[in-house]
Amino acid sequence: MYLAKFGSIGALALVGVALSLLALAPLGCRLDWWQYGFGLYRLMPISGIIAAAAVILAILTLALGRSRLRSPSLGMLTVALLLGTVLTYVPAHYAFRRHTLPPIHDISTDTDNPPKFSAVLAARADEHAASVDDHRPQLAQLQKAAYPDLKPIITPLSVAQAFQQALDVAKAMPGWSIVAADVKVGHIEASEESRWFRFTDDIVIRVAGDEVGSRIDMRSTSRKGTSDYGVNSARIRAYMDALRKRIG
Repeated sequence: MYLAKFGSIGALALVGVALSLLALAPLGCRLDWWQYGFGLYRLMPISGIIAAAAVILAILTLALGRSRLRSPSLGMLTVALLLGTVLTYVPAHYAFRRHTLPPIHDISTDTDNPPKFSAVLAARADEHAASVDDHRPQLAQLQKAAYPDLKPIITPLSVAQAFQQALDVAKAMPGWSIVAADVKVGHIEASEESRWFRFTDDIVIRVAGDEVGSRIDMRSTSRKGTSDYGVNSARIRAYMDALRKRIG
């Protein structure tokens, strides 16, 4: 009887707490209440645990008190079950990717000679960002094992033509802000800010002459943390796929 009476209220209350913690995780980081690690590695997991408890409570209430539940209680349990499932999934998804992907945050289509940053270095220094000069062999090995599909584009286009295509696609990428573009050296730099924690990642594209025409390489690296949850590899993959379609 008590489970049927208070289960729906309790489950919905737990969902409210989980939602609040999940919203506070990035908000507190933006307002400088705490470091991003506290929100990402503490508040988010706690939010997921509380949301999972709400789901369990909702399921138990439905299973054991179904015959005594009225429409308002059923409605609250349904909301708690749906929202709780979503709020459990988000931190669980982040945790899964963090523990299954390599702890690297600097990805390039050329691990032997990655394109170099220049225009974004001042902004990175202001944020005390991670170094872009860490070229330890083991990092390249980790990338090749995790993302073997990331390759440069070899095209018969001239460097000038390839550069223009690369720049046009870069300008069309959602969320990208072009920082620098120099056709003379075949160099494009851009940045992208994440929607949630407002993390900034930096991008550099290099267009160089090749035996058959031009070679286009790309590098994407984070300013914070040691693991990027696969974001940089996904960004390179999306851009290179769009550029291949553009070039034909």
